[in-house]
Amino acid sequence: MDFGYGERATALHRAAERFLTDHVLPAEPEFAAQAAAAPDVWDAPPAMAGLRAKARELGLWNLFLPDPDLGAGLSIVEYAPIAELSGHSPRIMPEAMNCSAPDTGNMELLAMFGTDEQRATWLEPLLRGEIRSCFSMTEPDVASSDASNVTTRIERDGDTYVVTGHKWWSSGGMNPRCRIAIVLGVTDPDGPRHRRHSMILVPLDTPGVRIRRATTVFGYDERTHGGHAEIEYDQVRVPAGNLLGGENEGFAIAQARLGPGRIHHCMRLIGMAERALSLMCQRVRTRTAFGRPLADQGVIRDWIAEARIRIEQARLLVLKTAWLMDTVGNRGAATEIAAIKVVVPEMAGWVIDRAIQAYGAAGVSGDTPLAELYAHARTLRIADGPDEVHRRTVARQELGRY
Repeated sequence: MDFGYGERATALHRAAERFLTDHVLPAEPEFAAQAAAAPDVWDAPPAMAGLRAKARELGLWNLFLPDPDLGAGLSIVEYAPIAELSGHSPRIMPEAMNCSAPDTGNMELLAMFGTDEQRATWLEPLLRGEIRSCFSMTEPDVASSDASNVTTRIERDGDTYVVTGHKWWSSGGMNPRCRIAIVLGVTDPDGPRHRRHSMILVPLDTPGVRIRRATTVFGYDERTHGGHAEIEYDQVRVPAGNLLGGENEGFAIAQARLGPGRIHHCMRLIGMAERALSLMCQRVRTRTAFGRPLADQGVIRDWIAEARIRIEQARLLVLKTAWLMDTVGNRGAATEIAAIKVVVPEMAGWVIDRAIQAYGAAGVSGDTPLAELYAHARTLRIADGPDEVHRRTVARQELGRY
């Protein structure tokens, strides 16, 4: 395995470090204040515009795309430490670099499977950061951990498709700049289990698209990210040319999207854990209980040591997975992708939980980022597939060897 970085990747990582420390972290209080002052706005506050301009100036734009004609041309291994840095401030830094979900996964799909017209209409403005997008896969009425349960229908009618279904957790869908949804639905209900689905591009201003509400995450509405929309597609008619990829190829296309999406989440989670550990170390050096600094208490030292060990273990597995994805592709890295999706959210949740405990009552308040980081980490034990599904994948691959 080679985790080495070339000169350009090293320079971009250093630029990302400076961007985080000199611009992103200092902007957090202003960002929060502006968001609080505009409670009805489902978009990033004005402070984001300046950060995005700075990121572009530093060359920190679309770094997640390995295609040098569309992104930075970094390998997944080279992108990993930069994505980790962005996890130190997950509300701000990923979007500031145009590297935030769900746009990243949607841009990857359009780059891989989009027609020239689809790329010109949707991919190019997404790459420029002019619009946002959402991904409509999960449904409220079925167990969406098994995508074959999806009931949304995509039916051909002449030179159009008609989309009918009910989706939720379409992240970013509340944002007024969210113009397009990639919808997964059934085109052949009688086909083989993994050849029933298709993906189609649905502009959100199409008649029949109804955004019902935003769902919250542990009480957070995530307005600055564009929220998580519950959307009804009621006989929504779109041109046949909006089909993404081939008919009945939706399941395979979804897997192409979810692999990179999962590892990007894990990279950022390591950054979240690092920030939590840093906050914990700062806190315990400045607080005294029972006649001694918290930092001198054995249980606290045990937490700190265990946190460092768990972070390093998780990072190495993520880097191995990135290297495999670079060298043998997503299919060859399937076991490791499933493994990190179990290991890393669990690790981050453990570290953040101990940091919260070290802060006491302050840890569960909004005065530190810890409560929000914890909610994010806990959610990622469900999003992009629950732990149990990924453990099932690892076990199946392991048993297959025998």
